[in-house]
Order: sequence, then structure tokens, then C-alpha cells
Amino acid sequence: MEVTGTTGRTMRAIGLMSGTSMDGIDVALLETDGERVQAFGPRTTLPYAPGLRAALGDLVGDAQRAEHDPAGDLVAALTDAHADAVRGLLAESGVAAADVDVIGFHGHTVLHRPERRLTRQIGDGARLAAATGVDVVCDLRAADVAAGGQGAPLAPLFHRALAAGLVQPLAVLNLGGVGNVTWLDGARVVAFDTGPGNALIDDWVRRHTGEACDRDGRLAAAGTAQARPLQRLLDNGYFGRPPPKSLDRNDFSGDAVFGLSVEDGAATLTAFTVASVARALRHLPAPPKRWLVTGGGRHNPVLMQMLADDLAVPVDPVEAVGWDGDAIEAQAFAFLAVRSLRGLPLSLPSTTGVPAPTTGGVLHRAPR
Repeated sequence: MEVTGTTGRTMRAIGLMSGTSMDGIDVALLETDGERVQAFGPRTTLPYAPGLRAALGDLVGDAQRAEHDPAGDLVAALTDAHADAVRGLLAESGVAAADVDVIGFHGHTVLHRPERRLTRQIGDGARLAAATGVDVVCDLRAADVAAGGQGAPLAPLFHRALAAGLVQPLAVLNLGGVGNVTWLDGARVVAFDTGPGNALIDDWVRRHTGEACDRDGRLAAAGTAQARPLQRLLDNGYFGRPPPKSLDRNDFSGDAVFGLSVEDGAATLTAFTVASVARALRHLPAPPKRWLVTGGGRHNPVLMQMLADDLAVPVDPVEAVGWDGDAIEAQAFAFLAVRSLRGLPLSLPSTTGVPAPTTGGVLHRAPR
């Protein structure tokens, strides 16, 4: 059923996020009225079983199949894994399902083509509501894309709520599989995808070493970024295009580094992520006084130091201001679910390019 507005009472919400890195499901509890955060609750991550992760990767890697295949068994398995994540969090925290007002269910993005007014996040909201006994709001991107927006990023309004009281202009940089930035100055917010985050680095390292990522940036630190492949990577019209703009995980390829050593390839792809963030500066209304970094990229000290060197202002993990970088995206979808229930905007012209502030989401009631 379509969401309708409710009053602005504080709600207890659970947010779920399965990101482009495909490493697992982040789940977090939040108390919010959709405008402010009253309290942070527990959070956890449920890693994907290898078979489920592989099946997701296969679907994401095949655009035609991702668009047309209903993928029923995979949708059910993905949804059931999210239900397990919710039940696990509730069991660990001692919170009863009856005491949770809503779950914000992002699902997993398998295709993102906003220029065609197409975005697909798989997951079954009705199945999740039945499995958990909690109302579920899902399809949080669809209304924005249908109205002509990019459908991403969707966390900026949550970033704005978190950043109240911090020195601004401030940039919040999320380095997941894809990178995105939120620029904040009071009520003003601008957001867009910057380019690749960790996806190309992770893919390169996995292909050559079997490891999931370049832990602590050790491979990049041992290598040297190669100028010619780096320039080929940067020779992409996306970086000059003004926002609003967003990316699919597969919009960039690491083909330019093929033939390099594992270390030089990792160093070049890391430099590419950093350079794409630096190029985002030209599209911000004013230079940020500080960058706060969330997502898995903040755990890479080589990447973080390169960002600080290029941006020439403080670059810190979000934990420096008391946020939890492993939970922010899941918390954001809890926040957005409450906004959806209240009929508040989830996106703005300055965050996704949607023509007017737009709410969204589809509500599935749990069986009573």
C-alpha cells in the first residue's frame, strides 16, 4: 500500500542496508521523529553466506538479466537473510518486535539507470513484514526516479540531521562500493555520487589475491600509481558533468590497470578514487572546512592519507564526531522510513535532481 502521512511522534525504527560492496547486511535501531535523532540503538552486521553473495554478484554483473529476470528464489533468499538480521538484532538487544514501529528496507540494488527512469532494488517487503512481525517501508528510491530524479544518494537528509551543530560547510563522504558526497551548510544540502569508492579496488584485489579488500591499504602502499592508466581512468565525462548525478556499481571499469603488478594496480585504483573525490570539489557551492568519511574506505589508512593530502583540509572518520560509520547507512534508512510514514521528503532537487521535494516508499503491514 502507498504510504500516507502520520503525526510527528518519536518512533523506534530499524534500518537495513545491503550496499554495493555485497559483504553483508547492516542493521541498526534508531529512535527518531524523521527530523531529529532522539537516540541511537544497537547495530550489527550479518555477513552474506558465500552462495548468496555469489548469486547477487552474478545478477548485478548481468544488466539485461538484472532488468528482466524476476529472480524469485534470489529475492526470497535475500529477504529471508534480512529477516534473520532483524531477528538477530532484536535477540541481541532484548527488544521485542512489538516495540518496533517500522523497518526501513532498502533491499539490494541490482540495476540503476535513472536516465531511463529505472532503478531496481530486489527484496520482498511483504515477506519481510510477515517474517519479522514489524511493518516495513521499502521501494524508497522508486518515486524519486519515476519523477525524474537520480534516486541517489538518499542519505543526505539524515546527514543533515546528524551534522546540526558541527562547523560548516561540511562534507560527508561515503566510500562504499561507489563514492558519494553530501555538502552541508545550515539548511542547504547538495549531494551526488563522486565516482568509484572501493569497488574497483576490491575487485582487483579479489581477482589477484582472493582477499576481499586491500586491508590497511598494504598493497597500495607497496605500489606506485601509474600516471598513464590513471589518466585513462580519469578521462571520463562523468567527472565534468554537473550534479545531480549518480552511478551504477558497474559504470566504471578497472581495465586500464590490467597488466600492472598487483601492488601498482591497487595503488593506481586507490589514486583514482582519491582523484574522483578531489574533482568533486568543483561542483560544491563552497569548499568544505572539513571532510568526514564513512563507509569501508575510512578503514584504509593509505586512502585516508591520500585524501587529506589532496583535499588540504581535515579529513577524519565519522567516529571523530561520535557517529558510527558502520551503521550510518542502515540508520539512514530507519530515518527515511519514518519520514516516509510522515509523508516528509526523502529527496530534494539539490540531492537527486528531482523536480520538487519528494517523499516515497511503499508500506507493507505486518500480520496482526
